[in-house]
Amino acid sequence: MPLPLIASLTKTVVALLAQSEAVLLFAGDAMQHKAQLDAASCGDGTYSFTECFEPVKDIVGSADYAIVNLETPLGGRPYRGYPCFNAPDSYAEALAGSGFDLLLTANNHTLDARDRGLKRTVLALDSMAISHIGTYTDADSRAKEIPFVVNIKGFKVGFLNYTYGTNGIEIQGDAVVDYINRNVIAEDITATRNAGAEILCVAVHWGDEYKLLPNNSQKSLAKWLCDQGVDIIFGGHPHVIQPMELVDNPATGRKSAIFYSLGNFISNMKTRDTRGGAISRVTLKRDSIGQAYVDNLSYQLVFTVPPTKPGTNFVLYPADHAVFTSTPVPEQSGKTTATPLPASVISNRNAFVSSASKIFGNHNKNVTVYNVAE
Repeated sequence: MPLPLIASLTKTVVALLAQSEAVLLFAGDAMQHKAQLDAASCGDGTYSFTECFEPVKDIVGSADYAIVNLETPLGGRPYRGYPCFNAPDSYAEALAGSGFDLLLTANNHTLDARDRGLKRTVLALDSMAISHIGTYTDADSRAKEIPFVVNIKGFKVGFLNYTYGTNGIEIQGDAVVDYINRNVIAEDITATRNAGAEILCVAVHWGDEYKLLPNNSQKSLAKWLCDQGVDIIFGGHPHVIQPMELVDNPATGRKSAIFYSLGNFISNMKTRDTRGGAISRVTLKRDSIGQAYVDNLSYQLVFTVPPTKPGTNFVLYPADHAVFTSTPVPEQSGKTTATPLPASVISNRNAFVSSASKIFGNHNKNVTVYNVAE
């Protein structure tokens, strides 16, 4: 082959590799409290959660693959909230309908409806064709699902999911929960790499609830996961945001993305830092020889607005949505202005954003704020 033609083909390949890109989106804990059930009730025994996620649907859908933690079983009636959650199937349907591709089920509430609820959750998600990892009906089922490797715009990405515990509730039969166990995780990582994963994401339910900074156990496990060559470490459970980092990983020669906690995706929690959370975006690219790597880590804050009058639902908004910038309605005024949100909601949103921005501003490393207009 003539040298000029080789040079031309080489430039073409390099240019194509430079254009190769995929965006993964991660969201925090999708909670299901009693007030959310009440607000979503249609009065005929059915529940609708679709409108809860309408304001973020375009954001979630803009990613090439989106992941969220389903922090409730789908155990069948009766439905209930905290402390032992149990949600209707329509809740998972609404999450999938808003653009999520993968639901994580290994968390401390996965056995809230005991073994039966765990198994029904798995079967219900399967029946709705919603991908999930973290819990399984039995060991044979797990062996068929793990390794879990997805082709995302040409990038082969492997996902694993583990939890620190299940609130002291123990499995009574043959159901399987993936608990944090370094020996098991190491075996799963090897199997996932051997299955062709170029990028490896490990989701862990860990840490101390309501703490805005990771504890030493989280940091230790994150370092160990990086040493095992993990590219993305996705944390949940604290119900508040914790810092995120894009760090050099000597084990891979590439960068690893770590988000210790993205807080609540949606919930009815009512303290300053639990009313919202963050959506994180990880951009994957290829270098000049075709090797996949994590190129960028960014985030966007989200905030849950509870029902503001009878007949309305919980609604999740981007925290920078215009609904928060209009003149608020004074409490008990009865007046109508450009926004239906009471002054208390605006105040709560402002307090959450201020606190989250301070934590991220002081502790994030090599992370950018995602601009929807980009």
